[in-house]
Amino acid sequence: MKVEQLYTGCLAEAAYYIESNGEAAIIDPLRETAPYLAMLKQSGAKLKYIFETHFHADFVSGHLDLARETGATIVYGPNANAGFDFYEAKDGEEFKIGDVSIVVLHTPGHTMESSTFLLRDEQGRDTAIFTGDTLFLGDVGRPDLAIKQGKITKEDLAGMLYDSLRNKIMPLADDVIVYPGHGAGSACGKNLSEETVDTLGNQKKTNYALDPNMTKEEFVKELTAGLMPPPKYFPKNAMLNKKGYTSIDDILKKGMTPLSVSAFEGAMETPDVVVIDTRTKAGFKSGFIPGSVYIGLDGSFAPWAGALFPDLHRPVLFVADEGTEEDVVTRLARVGFDNILGYLEGGFRSWKEAGKDIDTLESIMPEEFAKRFEAGEVENILDVRKPTEYLAQHIKNAENYPLDFIWENLDKLDKSKKYYIHCASGYRSIIASSIMKAHGYQAVVDMAEGWKGILAEVADRVPVTEYTCPTTISPEELEALVASVS
Repeated sequence: MKVEQLYTGCLAEAAYYIESNGEAAIIDPLRETAPYLAMLKQSGAKLKYIFETHFHADFVSGHLDLARETGATIVYGPNANAGFDFYEAKDGEEFKIGDVSIVVLHTPGHTMESSTFLLRDEQGRDTAIFTGDTLFLGDVGRPDLAIKQGKITKEDLAGMLYDSLRNKIMPLADDVIVYPGHGAGSACGKNLSEETVDTLGNQKKTNYALDPNMTKEEFVKELTAGLMPPPKYFPKNAMLNKKGYTSIDDILKKGMTPLSVSAFEGAMETPDVVVIDTRTKAGFKSGFIPGSVYIGLDGSFAPWAGALFPDLHRPVLFVADEGTEEDVVTRLARVGFDNILGYLEGGFRSWKEAGKDIDTLESIMPEEFAKRFEAGEVENILDVRKPTEYLAQHIKNAENYPLDFIWENLDKLDKSKKYYIHCASGYRSIIASSIMKAHGYQAVVDMAEGWKGILAEVADRVPVTEYTCPTTISPEELEALVASVS
C-alpha cells in the first residue's frame, strides 16, 4: 500500500494518492491533471476512484478532467447533488482499491455532503482518515459556507459538525493517522496548524474541537464566534465544482498566448480587464505598468487573486517573470479564472524598452519609517492585516484597513493625503498599495518588512499596543472590528 500526500503550499491544500496492487484512488485533486497522470504512468496503476470529500469552495477540483482522461468513477458522500455523472456513496459504504479499502463516513457540518474517508489496510485495520474540511489539525472546518437562507444556519451546521466528530471520528483508535484537506493559511478554518499530518490521538489531546467535555452549545458558540466573511470567490468555485467547468487544457491554451507590447496595450482596452503583475516584490516596486495590480507569484497568489477579483469571468492580462507564465495560468485556473487573455511577451522589460509609461512604488525600511515617525512626518498609517492580527498588536493610531475588504473601504480615504501601508511581512501591503495607486491614490508609501520589521528593529521608537494572544480576543471585540471594516 502506498499513500502520498500532495501538498500545495500556495493554496494550503492537500490532495492524496493511494495505491495498492495495481489500482489507485485520488482524493481531492487539484484542477491540473498532469501530475496525477504522471504518477499513474510511472507506477503502471489504473485509477479506479476519484474521491471528493465535499464540493470545495476555495479551489476548483480536477475531478471532471481526471475522470474523463482515465475513466475513473467520481465518488461523493450522501447529499451530493451535481450536474455530472458521479456515484453517491452511502454512509458506511466500502470501496476496494487493490488489497485495501476506503470506507465512507458521512460527516456533515462543514457542508451537508462532507464526508471523511477511512482507509483500511490489507488486514482490514483502520489506518488513516482523510478528513477534507471536517477536521483539520488544531481546528475544524468553518460552518458558514453551506448556509441556506431560511433553512440552514451556521449554528445548524456547527451542531451537525459536533455530532459528526463525536459519532464518526472520535470513536476511532488513537493511532489512526489524520490527513486533513488544508493546513495553515487556508480560509476554510480559523486556526489551522502548520503541520499537515498527525495522529488522531494527539488531536484528541490538542484540538479544542475534540474536547470530550465540551457541550454542543459551547462548541457551536466557539465555532461561530468571530468568523471572518469568506472570500467572495468561494461560492463561484463551489458552483464550478458542483455544475462543471471548462477543461484546464483550453484555459492553458488561451492563457499562454504571448502578446507583443502593442497587442498587450490594445488588450488593456478590453472592458473590465484587470492587469495582474505577478513578478517579485522588488521587481514590481522598481517599475510597473500604470494601473496594474501586484499579486506576486511568490506568495498566496491564487487565493488573493480570487478574493480581490471574484468575477472569475473577468478578462485577465498578466505580466510575469520570464519562464513563470504557465505557472501563473495554472494557479489562476485552480481558483476558477477561465478568461485569461494572455501575457506580456518579454515581460516588463519589453514594456520599458518600448518607452511606455511606467509607475514606481516608494518603499521604505523600518529604520526610515522610524525616522519619519519621530520627525512627525507620518500621520496616516494603514494596517492591512486581518482584524485578528490587528487586535493582537498594532502601531498606536494605525487604522485597520484589511486587504480582504479593500474594495468596500477604498472610497473612504482621502486622495490628498499620504498613507503609510504595512502588513505582516511586506506582501499584502504591496498589493494594497498597487490597488490604491491604480485608483488615484498617488501618495502611497509601502513599509517594507511590515509589522515583523517594526517589532524586530524599531519597536522602541514607534509606539505599539500591548500584545494580546489571538486566542484570548473576545468574540464581541472581533465581531465589532470586522463589522466596522467589512
